[in-house]
Amino acid sequence: MRVVEHHSLERLQELAKQQDDVRLRVQLQAVVLAQQKRTSPDIAKSLGHGRRTVQQWIHDYNAGGIDGLADKRGGNHRHLTEEQEEQLRQRLDAGAVKDDGVCSLRAAEVRSIIHQQFGKLYKPSGAYDLLHRLGYSYLCPRPRHPQSDPEAQEAFKKTSSDKSSKSKPIIPTKR
Repeated sequence: MRVVEHHSLERLQELAKQQDDVRLRVQLQAVVLAQQKRTSPDIAKSLGHGRRTVQQWIHDYNAGGIDGLADKRGGNHRHLTEEQEEQLRQRLDAGAVKDDGVCSLRAAEVRSIIHQQFGKLYKPSGAYDLLHRLGYSYLCPRPRHPQSDPEAQEAFKKTSSDKSSKSKPIIPTKR
């Protein structure tokens, strides 16, 4: 494999030994082995990674040196600004409105609100993470029907003559 010599072989070996980040240490070892004229399948086998992965590491090193090996994976990127999160918090504290078409807001409704108000799309898992970060729990009280009558429900509980009785055991037990 062709390796651009950003650093000498000895310097790369030093850097690999000093590296605390295991991922970067393995990548530097791959570059060292490539500079020693080893093939990508051989390097992959010795490091326990795939051939294509090793080739990508060498390509990244050739393009940008050690900085080219930096972790390019995403992270916890927030889609809403702090101001927008505060606006969302106020909207959620106000509760469901008639236009929402539901009596309590769940992640699906929160996603819809975010899309309508801020033009941002969230996956369900992202909406749950956002709700958690804003201090909301996934659990919420059971919704109450707007036409329910709490007094009538209490009266029903007191006057109901149909009380459950204990079930008889199916298998007789010895006493």
